[in-house]
Amino acid sequence: MKVLIIEDEPATAKRLENQLKQIVPGIAFAEVIDTVEDSINFFQNNPQPDLVFMDIHLADGICFEIFDAVKITSPIIFTTAYDQYAIKAFKVNSIDYLLKPIKKEELEISMKKFRETTSETPTNLYDIQQIMEIFERNRSPELKRLVIKVGQKINAVSINAVAYFYIENKTVYAVLFNQKKYPVDFSLDQLEGELNSERFFRINRGFIISFESIKSMIAYSKSRIKIILEPPVEEFVATSTDRSSAFKEWLKGK
Repeated sequence: MKVLIIEDEPATAKRLENQLKQIVPGIAFAEVIDTVEDSINFFQNNPQPDLVFMDIHLADGICFEIFDAVKITSPIIFTTAYDQYAIKAFKVNSIDYLLKPIKKEELEISMKKFRETTSETPTNLYDIQQIMEIFERNRSPELKRLVIKVGQKINAVSINAVAYFYIENKTVYAVLFNQKKYPVDFSLDQLEGELNSERFFRINRGFIISFESIKSMIAYSKSRIKIILEPPVEEFVATSTDRSSAFKEWLKGK
């Protein structure tokens, strides 16, 4: 059995690999891919794998862009960290839908469902168009405000006041333009899905920045861009290699 993993978080991909090895003896992995572009290239140049695990949000876009470019006949199990999406509906219209972090027990159930479903109907296992419609219908409304708790005080802050978000010691912080910093009850994955994509961009695994927070930019290498933020941040901040191209397009307003 050959499995393809499409996932832009290396730790998550590795964890999934290890879990699958425990559940399915003799399993083989076609590849681990983290972008829409590389996924399209894979399906254009390789045989269809027996099963695909596909994250919805990838380094350079939404996974559904892959289906616009190539035909995929492999069964798919979708994965994502966004619990606001219609999980039950996805389960009806695809092999399965797993919420990250993926639990081994839930993965075992998905693999059992995969074996049962493919033995009954080896093709046309899901309606991708219907899945895309479900995804669009169930997106959370755009995040307008943050509710921030400091001690016993609770404040509501306009999202327009936020310069950038970053993660430190497993806690996500919102840094405001007035230089105040607050912990927030969101993961960066959740924020990426709920923030206005014209105003905010995730430049790497640790930062989501607003357009207005960019003070200056410097070409750091052929594939990375160093960003000077305002308010300033002590650590080095740059686009990850796989997000630089999309970042340039975002700067252009595309």
